[in-house]
Amino acid sequence: MDSKLFYDGQFTSAAQRQALLLNHLRSEVFADVQVLRDALGVSIATIRRDLTELEARGLLKRMHGGAAIINQATRDYATPIREGTNAEEKARIGKAAAELVVDGDAVLIDSGTTSLQAAKCLAGRNSLTFVTNGTDTLAELASGGARGIHLIGGEYIDLNRSLGGAMAADQIRRFSVDKAILSVTAVDLSRGIIATGSSQMGTVQQAMIEIAKTVIVVADHSKFDRTALSVVAPLKDIHHIVTNNETRDLLRNVPATIRAKFIFV
Repeated sequence: MDSKLFYDGQFTSAAQRQALLLNHLRSEVFADVQVLRDALGVSIATIRRDLTELEARGLLKRMHGGAAIINQATRDYATPIREGTNAEEKARIGKAAAELVVDGDAVLIDSGTTSLQAAKCLAGRNSLTFVTNGTDTLAELASGGARGIHLIGGEYIDLNRSLGGAMAADQIRRFSVDKAILSVTAVDLSRGIIATGSSQMGTVQQAMIEIAKTVIVVADHSKFDRTALSVVAPLKDIHHIVTNNETRDLLRNVPATIRAKFIFV
């Protein structure tokens, strides 16, 4: 790390020092305690106090030897970008989520790219009935041989190729399903919530949770280092969280009741 990223003189306040620390985290993702001490010219004890305070404010997550930034996602990436991100992990997660579905279920699958992987695994099971707001999910189910598919109407959102907004939420509430499989922008463990980048999508996912007997969140490890603008639901309202093994280390300080919801693949 280039120490010139940091202030060379005397700090006028802890807030100034912490702001520079956060700026470094945003550029480097992870900050080592020893490197921070040398760069800032303060003691290890001071660095640790700063990290503890910033973690309590939800601005970073302490990890072995240092800390990592918690990113605020105000919008998600477009579908083509998300499809290519952690693709192998998403395929494993989607397969594991699909294994939670039993014959005869009515299954709601949202428009997320990880949810799409579950749809690929479920499309050929003829006893299932599907509800979706995702055009990619619809195409996957139809091409895979699914027989009973209900498409939710609403405002088309090109970002994730979905139907969203108040009209979509109202239509979702006309259904009752056994399982809902949801992708999310963020699983914020410090606040105990799932969240998404826009209220349009958040409103729809809230309705999905309302109508489902069992809610399954599918999220790879990258979704756990951030928070997002629109809160969807508390983690206590989610029945299963399917993720890859890289997420395990993030759960050390999570209550046992929440840890029990996790399925690792």
